[in-house]
Amino acid sequence: MRRILILTLLTLILTLSLSAVQPAFASSQADVTDNRATLSFPLSVTFSAQIDATANITSVILEYGTDQLTCGEVIAKAFPKFTPGKSVNVEWTWEMRQSGSLPPGATIWWRWRYTDETGKDTVSGTQSTTWLDNVHNWKTINDGDYIRLHWYAGDSAFAVDLAGAAHGGLNFNETQSGLKADEPIDIYIYANTSDLREAILYEPSWTGGQAFPDHDIVILGISQSDLDWGRNAIVHELTHVLVGHLTFSCLGGVPTWLNEGLAVYSEGGLDPASQQQLDDAIKNNTLLTVRSLSAGFSEVPSRAYLSYSQSYSIVKFLIETYGQAEMTALLTSLRDGAAIDDALMDTYGFDVEGLEDAWRNGIGAAPRSISAQPTAQPTPTFVPTIVPISGAPQVQQITTPTPIPTSSFGETPIAESPPIRSGPPLALTLALLGVCCLFLLIIGVVALGFFVRAQNRKGGNNG
Repeated sequence: MRRILILTLLTLILTLSLSAVQPAFASSQADVTDNRATLSFPLSVTFSAQIDATANITSVILEYGTDQLTCGEVIAKAFPKFTPGKSVNVEWTWEMRQSGSLPPGATIWWRWRYTDETGKDTVSGTQSTTWLDNVHNWKTINDGDYIRLHWYAGDSAFAVDLAGAAHGGLNFNETQSGLKADEPIDIYIYANTSDLREAILYEPSWTGGQAFPDHDIVILGISQSDLDWGRNAIVHELTHVLVGHLTFSCLGGVPTWLNEGLAVYSEGGLDPASQQQLDDAIKNNTLLTVRSLSAGFSEVPSRAYLSYSQSYSIVKFLIETYGQAEMTALLTSLRDGAAIDDALMDTYGFDVEGLEDAWRNGIGAAPRSISAQPTAQPTPTFVPTIVPISGAPQVQQITTPTPIPTSSFGETPIAESPPIRSGPPLALTLALLGVCCLFLLIIGVVALGFFVRAQNRKGGNNG
C-alpha cells in the first residue's frame, strides 16, 4: 500500500512540474509561411517569409550559406528590417555584385532565426535552392556514380559524348595520377561562351570554362562544332576539381605548375603546336625556371603557352619516372601544409631546383643556369583552380587549353633615360642658407649678452 501511495505522489509531482514548465518553453508557437528564395540570376537572390506567433516577434535573423568545402562551419547572417508584431513579413536580398558570383548549379540554403518578447528563440527548418537560370531548358544525364552532366543545346548524343569523355577522364586520373573522385561532380554545358559569360559576373571576355572544386562544379561553353575541344576541356577542368579535393587545406596551396601540369597531362598530351613550342624552347635553351612557374603564369601569351607546356612536361616526368604513388604522396604532403620544397624533398629527395635539374636532364635540355646573385623566391600563394579555357585558337596563336589575355606586359617597353643627378632646387638652398644665418645670429646675440654682463660685473667690482 505504501509503494502505491509513493508512486501516486511521484506521478502527481511530475505532472505538476510539467504543467509548470510547459509555458516557459512554449509561451508562443510560431509558424513560417510563404518561405521562399526568389532568384534574379545571375545578379541576386531575395529571401522572404511571413512569420506568425502568439507573442510579438522582436528579432529576426536570416542565416544562409552554400554547400561547399570550407575550413569550418560558415554561416552568414543578415538582419532584415521589419515592424515588430505577432505577424511579420521579412525580406532580404543577397547581391552577387557585392559578394561575388556563385557558380551556376551551386546549392544555396537558408533558415530564419527569430525571438519573441518572452525571450523564446526559434529556428525554422532549413530550405535550399539551386543557383541556376530559368531561361534555358536544362536536361541532365548521369554517367556512373560521379558524373552529372547538364545541358540544354544539342541532342542527347552530344551530351552522351561529353559525359563519356568526362568518365574517361576520371578513369585516367585515377589510374595514371592517383586522383579519385569522392563526390558527384556536376558539369554544366552552355551552348557557347557568350551564354557562359552571361551566367557569371566579373569574368574576362576570353573565359570559356571554369572549375569550382569547393562546389564540385564545372562550367563550360561548348558548341557542337567544338566537340573535339570540348572533350579535352572537360577532362582538364575535372582534373582541377580532383586536385582541389585531394589537396583542400587551409594550411597551404598547390603550385601552379603542378595544378596545371596535372590538368594538361590528364588530356593525354600536348597538341602538335604546343609540343613544337616546347621543343624549340629546349633547343634554344629558353625554358622557364620551375621556380618561376610556382606562383602563377605570365599574362604574356607566348610565355603562358610555354608555361602550360612545361608544366605538362614536368608532371609527365615525375609520374613516368617515379610513379603514380609518389605523385599522390606529393599532393597529400601539400594538403598537410608542407611547402613545395619540403614536399618534394620528402617525396623525391630534391627541392624545386633539384627537380628542375633532374627534369632538364631527363628531357635532354641544357643544364640550369646558376646565377651568382641569389634568386628571388616567389611567395607561395594560393592559385585558384578557376582556370579559363577557350575554344578554337585564333590565327597565329598556339593551340592551348588555357588562354591568357594579352596585356601591357606584352608590349615593347619604352627605353628610359638614366636619371640625371642634380643639386637641390635654388629656393631650397636659399631657405637653408637663411636658416643657418639666423641660427648664427642668435648664437652671436647670446654670446654678446654674456660678454656685456661679464663686463658690467667686472666694472661693478672695480667701483
